Amino acid sequence: MSRKGKLPIPVPTGVEVKVTNDEIAVKGPKGNLHRKLLKGITVQMKDNHVEVMVDDQENASFHGLYRALIANMIDGVHKHFERKLEMIGVGYRAAVQGNLLDLQIGLSHPTKLPIPQGVNVKVEKNTQIFISGSDKQQVGQFAAIVRAQKPPEPYQGKGIRYEGEHVRKKAGKAAAAKK
Repeated sequence: MSRKGKLPIPVPTGVEVKVTNDEIAVKGPKGNLHRKLLKGITVQMKDNHVEVMVDDQENASFHGLYRALIANMIDGVHKHFERKLEMIGVGYRAAVQGNLLDLQIGLSHPTKLPIPQGVNVKVEKNTQIFISGSDKQQVGQFAAIVRAQKPPEPYQGKGIRYEGEHVRKKAGKAAAAKK
C-alpha cells in the first residue's frame, strides 16, 4: 500500500465532492472538475476529508496516483494553479487575441496557439505570460506547449522559459579557442 495514498485529503469550505460508482466530481468557487475512477479504486467522503482505498492488489500501484489527482482537483477548484513564463530576446512579444495566444518569437510568421477551454492566459509587459486554471495537468501542458515553441538556447539564453528557470550558458567557439 502506498504511504501517500493512505493520507486523507482535507476538503476546504466551499468545495463540494460527489462520488458515484466510477466517477468523482469536485465543485468549488473556481470551477468544476470530474474524473473517472479505475475499477479497483474506491473513494469515500468522511466528515471533511476524502479517503482513497484500493480494493485489490492489482491496482495498488495507482493508490498514490489517484490520491494525488484528487488532491489536485480539490486544490484547483479552491485556488487556481498558475505557471509563469518569460520571453527573453529582442523583438519577442506575446498577445492574447480572443481565444488565441499570438507569439512573435523571431520566426518569419507569427505563431498563434489556441488556448484550451478552462485555461486563462494573461500577458503583461508583452513578455510575461501568466497561465492559470483549475486543472493542474491542463495548465502545465499548455505552458509546456508555449515553451516548446522557442525553448531557451544555451549560447545567448534567448527563448521562452519558466519564471525562475536557470539556463546554463555555454562558451562559444571563440571563447573556447582562446584557452
